[in-house]
Amino acid sequence: MTAVAHEPTTPAEGLLEIFLSLDTPAGFRAELIEGEIVVTPPPDGEHEDCIELIVRQVYGRARTEMQFSGNKGLRLISGGHCPKNHVIPDGTFAPRALRLYRGAEPWMPCEGVAMVLEVTSTKPEADREAKRRCYARAGIPLYLLVDRDAASITLFSEPKRDDYRELCTRPFGKPLSLPDPFAFDLDTTDFL
Repeated sequence: MTAVAHEPTTPAEGLLEIFLSLDTPAGFRAELIEGEIVVTPPPDGEHEDCIELIVRQVYGRARTEMQFSGNKGLRLISGGHCPKNHVIPDGTFAPRALRLYRGAEPWMPCEGVAMVLEVTSTKPEADREAKRRCYARAGIPLYLLVDRDAASITLFSEPKRDDYRELCTRPFGKPLSLPDPFAFDLDTTDFL
């Protein structure tokens, strides 16, 4: 019996195969965002501190009990002729009752995700633009962006097509209201 190598039928399929076969160094993460492979180094301590400040408040104050996953791979629809986006948010929140992460594949679909979180680091434009479009296109209800360069936090909501219709930006130090299923004001004073 002779084995025949699978040949990609489209450039998008070839790119996806290359992406899925990557072996990134420990701590680095690779994502496929709008047809581009993006590799980022391990985050710094300030980045991780911002995530912890948010997670602690969500666990203690959200109206709906939430599960959190840091660096969970999400498989999202793409625009144009690009392969499916494979994005790893800094944080993914889902209602605990769904047990969304239990038994999930490394790259899981995003149905049931209530909010994704990104904290800007080495590629802030990807967080501000490309990832925002990916999350909106996928219908993720809330996208929380901590922009360390701008010293602000933005909540994007009401996804439609390639973007969110609503956004609310607050400077660090001012509270930001998170809607249901969270339903509390996020305190950002410790971000200063």
